[in-house]
Amino acid sequence: MPTNRLAYAALGATALAATAAAAYAAPVVSTLGPFRNRFMPRLAGQGHPDHIALTFDDGPDPLSTPFFLRALAKRRVHATFFLLGSAAHRTPALVREIAAAGHEIAIHGWLHRPLLLRGPRATYEDLARARDTVADITGRPPVLFRPPYGVMSTAAHLSAARLSLTPVLWTAWGEDWTAKATPESVHRTVTADLRGGGTVLLHDSDCTSAPGAWRSALGALPRILDFCEERDLSVGPLREHRR
Repeated sequence: MPTNRLAYAALGATALAATAAAAYAAPVVSTLGPFRNRFMPRLAGQGHPDHIALTFDDGPDPLSTPFFLRALAKRRVHATFFLLGSAAHRTPALVREIAAAGHEIAIHGWLHRPLLLRGPRATYEDLARARDTVADITGRPPVLFRPPYGVMSTAAHLSAARLSLTPVLWTAWGEDWTAKATPESVHRTVTADLRGGGTVLLHDSDCTSAPGAWRSALGALPRILDFCEERDLSVGPLREHRR
């Protein structure tokens, strides 16, 4: 009967939409750290077993990033900075300063918004705008990408591939974005999960964190570097990390 056919068609359309949504969101499973570290080592940023990749998200911020640059220069350590395109656009001189200091520059998207909630076109435009902005400032297109909140989608993977960007997450983080974070808590949280070949995530800006939270990461940085040195683990950017 026509009514039944309409009902079945509606059910079929609903099932199809649900399947499409599930497929689009499937990469979100990579946000689960233990699962990612075990089954997605490349996405997790696992590299040479005698090396640690040091990375920073959410910059550049003229109020905080220079402190990190000075701390890294003091220890003669380079890192990878995943920059927000919108922040880079506002502070091109600081972006050039990061690059001139020998650090690797990657992108964190244009705006710090969850890509899972954005469609394919918006996702591509976000990544492309960030990539092109950084390339115009530094004269070199970035090759690495980290999604806001570490949440990938199918569109993010496809867009990154089209733009010749490699997504990289992390194996250890400091939870340095909360108001309760301290240098001690960040150091303890990072080193609890840190092994040779791992990638550390810290933040050099509090644009999406509690005000002043970046100070906890800055205070923990020397202790994290000491931890690695005591274990004969070299520290550097992701470009030196790949197997």
